[in-house]
Amino acid sequence: MEKTILITGITGQDGYYLAKSLLESGHKVHGTIRRTSSINTFRIDELISKYSKDGFIKLHYADLTDSSSISNLISGVKPDEIYNLAAQSHVAVSFKNPVYTTQVGTLGSLSVLEAIRSTNKFIKFYQASSSEMFGGENEVVLNENSELVPKSPYAASKVFAHHMTKIYRESYGMFCVNGILFNHESPLRGETFVTRKISRAVGRIVEDLQSNLTLGNLDAKRDWGFAGDFVEGMILMLQHSEPDDWVLATGETYSIKDFLTEAFSYVNLNWEEFVVYNSKYDRPNEVNYLKGDSSKAQEVLGWKPKLDFKDLVKLMVDEDIELAKQEKVLIERKLIEPTWEYSKV
Repeated sequence: MEKTILITGITGQDGYYLAKSLLESGHKVHGTIRRTSSINTFRIDELISKYSKDGFIKLHYADLTDSSSISNLISGVKPDEIYNLAAQSHVAVSFKNPVYTTQVGTLGSLSVLEAIRSTNKFIKFYQASSSEMFGGENEVVLNENSELVPKSPYAASKVFAHHMTKIYRESYGMFCVNGILFNHESPLRGETFVTRKISRAVGRIVEDLQSNLTLGNLDAKRDWGFAGDFVEGMILMLQHSEPDDWVLATGETYSIKDFLTEAFSYVNLNWEEFVVYNSKYDRPNEVNYLKGDSSKAQEVLGWKPKLDFKDLVKLMVDEDIELAKQEKVLIERKLIEPTWEYSKV
């Protein structure tokens, strides 16, 4: 049955994979974008080209911190489901811009929840929670019942939204779910995130466009999966008979050094010859270890991750080598100037 879906944060990594899956299943997708001087839709441009002419995808300007505009949008779109993915999602940036991070993370989710309550309580709601909420103080496996110990403005804002989602579910009988997703990467990950920063650097080093790479703490360990797998879990959560909280994770943890080793060795290089440490990239309050237990989602929803760690790294490096080749051509034609660190051109 065709559904109408609203996705906040549709222009991000998860927004692309989620919209793609929903559109391929025959649903109509509406997405929110911020009214800024430069509209950055590059991730979803192919979806717009393919589906907009038939009215299956439509973008709307929206300010998630403005409750009236969100309420008007929901009243106009009349969605069956809402996926709230919008956030300032970079943890390190949240320390530099805590006010904006908190406003979007808290008021944004609350505005959507309240709009659903006041317009149509039967709209299903997905809240993008985060493994960063756990804090990672001890090397333990984390599940839906683990203690939340946020260590950043980003994580604190996610904890607020997580609890508000549960409050609206329990107080008003609304179908509200929290998806507690551990780190999930792809070739569409933002280039300031460490995994993509590494794969981009490998691609440029292979193409002789970059000489070195600057990073901070290399010992932090994360449970890394593929974003394309994780959005399928999001969809399953809203199709389940009852709303609940769900952890999505691979159950395996690797350090940033492990990611470096896998990425550089894939192209027959030694990362230690290229990586430069700089303390400015260290977080003020580091989350050292995150490992998730997604057994509940696997047993109840039938979800499981498909792409393993090694194949994920290879996918990202392959894509970024191709991207570096394109950059090299554009530089040779003097159509772009390199803007990355340690440029060799």
